[in-house]
Amino acid sequence: MHVILRINYYSQRQLTNMKRNTFLLLAMMPLTLMAQTFDFDLTKPQPVYNEQDGYGYDLLPAPNAKSPQEPFYFSVKVPDGNYRVKVVLGGKKNSNTTVRAEGRRLMMDNITTQKKKDTQTVEFTVNKRSPQIDDKTRVKIKDREKTYLAWDDKLTLEFNGDMPAVQTIHIEKADVPTIYLCGNSTVVDQNNEPWASWGQMITRWFGPEVAISNHAESGLTARTFIGSFRLDKILSTLKKGDYVFVEFGHNDEKEKRPGDGAWYHYQYQLKIFVDQVRGKGAEIVFCTPTQRRQFDSDNKTIKNTHGDFPAAMKMVAEKENVPVIDLNKMTKTFFETLGFEDSKKALVHYPANTFPGQETALADNTHFNTYGAYEVAKCVVMGMKQLNLPIVQYLRSDWQDFNPAQPDDWQTFKWAPARNADLVKPDGN
Repeated sequence: MHVILRINYYSQRQLTNMKRNTFLLLAMMPLTLMAQTFDFDLTKPQPVYNEQDGYGYDLLPAPNAKSPQEPFYFSVKVPDGNYRVKVVLGGKKNSNTTVRAEGRRLMMDNITTQKKKDTQTVEFTVNKRSPQIDDKTRVKIKDREKTYLAWDDKLTLEFNGDMPAVQTIHIEKADVPTIYLCGNSTVVDQNNEPWASWGQMITRWFGPEVAISNHAESGLTARTFIGSFRLDKILSTLKKGDYVFVEFGHNDEKEKRPGDGAWYHYQYQLKIFVDQVRGKGAEIVFCTPTQRRQFDSDNKTIKNTHGDFPAAMKMVAEKENVPVIDLNKMTKTFFETLGFEDSKKALVHYPANTFPGQETALADNTHFNTYGAYEVAKCVVMGMKQLNLPIVQYLRSDWQDFNPAQPDDWQTFKWAPARNADLVKPDGN
């Protein structure tokens, strides 16, 4: 591994004058935590991840000649921040590789190479974070989040696909605009199959010139998001040129305290987001809540289960001049286009025994599967384009404009499942 150390920035005289305890602290730290860049040659042996080295194969067995088609993970211990990653794909055989980061964030999918000589280089930027905000404050993460890859002290890459093949990994710090995501289970980086959300799919469509930092969590309302210091975490690194996308409503509509409801507490919390984000010189965008798959008796028309909440969000947006992506309208079109039966293919609807230990059918009309999340992410990107947001300049060249009335065919959608599955539905509904 090649690293460039922070210590190189000091002169010899400065180093000589440093206190001895500073040297002791550096000596105790993994080399990776002092590094500016990292280079790993995966055609050569690499260690299993350990604290002393601070890098290596993680979570699953390391690839070997006997099982080259198996997915694997590679982790590097790094401080919080944005990291540009360049991966060279290809191997001795024909390969098909999907690259994901942290909690199943899709970075690039189904990259094919021909055996031996053919390689493909993919680049993207990954945001790595931890719960720590400052010396006294931490994000109040839930017990289930404590196992999320998105909250640990490592940058983790997942290599999956029919025949994953990776030659080299290059990682370096990146100073780029960041898109922060705030929301609930329809936005969060769902850590386990078969659940998925648009926040972990939208990363697929942006090049390395921008990072996406997803702070959403299942079951949250606008108020509990703020109360668990997640907005504070965002504000601690938010800067001019960044964006904050906000989607709430599914769980807010179930709050029953005095003053709760669409027209008071919900709007009040949204105004906090607007003021705090703009106070940092950043841009804010609202997303109305995605629809639930609940059809009228005709089995053709989606019911509005969100009451006044979409309208209340739009009212705040109009008053405060906040751009709005109307996911409520777009997902209504999406579900109705698929129809009563095929709309199940966008959500966690699976017969019994689809997954190990699944004795009963899964029939969830709120939470998306990978296909549904992929399509809703395209809705969000189209919303960005319709608003003429400057960040659309960073879309990848293979992006094609999307119409929810003409969705991709679920039968041809290809997803390489991660090995971690959980039959327990996410919090919220």
